[in-house]
Amino acid sequence: MPILYHSPLTRSTRVITQLMMMDRLDAVEVRLVSVPRRDGSGHRDPANPHPEGKVPLLIGDDGAAIRESNAVMLYLDEYFGHPLGIAPGRPGRGTFLSWMCYYGGVVEPALALAIAGVSHPALTSTFRGMPEVEAQIAAGLGQAPFLMGARFTVADLIMASAFQWAASTFTLQSPVVRDWVARVTERVGGVPVNDYEQKAQARLAAAG
Repeated sequence: MPILYHSPLTRSTRVITQLMMMDRLDAVEVRLVSVPRRDGSGHRDPANPHPEGKVPLLIGDDGAAIRESNAVMLYLDEYFGHPLGIAPGRPGRGTFLSWMCYYGGVVEPALALAIAGVSHPALTSTFRGMPEVEAQIAAGLGQAPFLMGARFTVADLIMASAFQWAASTFTLQSPVVRDWVARVTERVGGVPVNDYEQKAQARLAAAG
């Protein structure tokens, strides 16, 4: 059974969401750990084997550690038979993988830099900026509801999560992208992840 190191209301929450949407949460052992948080709370947990003390971290059946959200989510989708992804050899596989990698390689860095108000030619030439990111997402969507057309995938889940997280500090300019984030939020709203995370917070606090 895979082991997921998880801290409530962090980037690993979307992995819990994915598992709930696949109806596979009971097939993974979730170990709660503390992580340092922006407000100064939390701490690096010695029980967390992640080399930087972060989450998510997944230990596969072979004992290998899988880190980075997009790698963890791809691994779990493949492990459970691609319920929210595109299997190798199937149409759209390349596009699906591209979106999963685009999230970590471009979206999150560009969004973090925009929120921090940091600008430098080297950063712009490497990651571009949020206008370009929004244009890429809008072009990828076209007239479709989701990135892979009519089908919701973990690419939508991870890509939209950045904008959901940054909603209070960053405003999307593209109506197409805003509508897509709203559709993903509505789709994800069907799983009880908020209740799960509240209970996980309580357990973590009780454990000290």
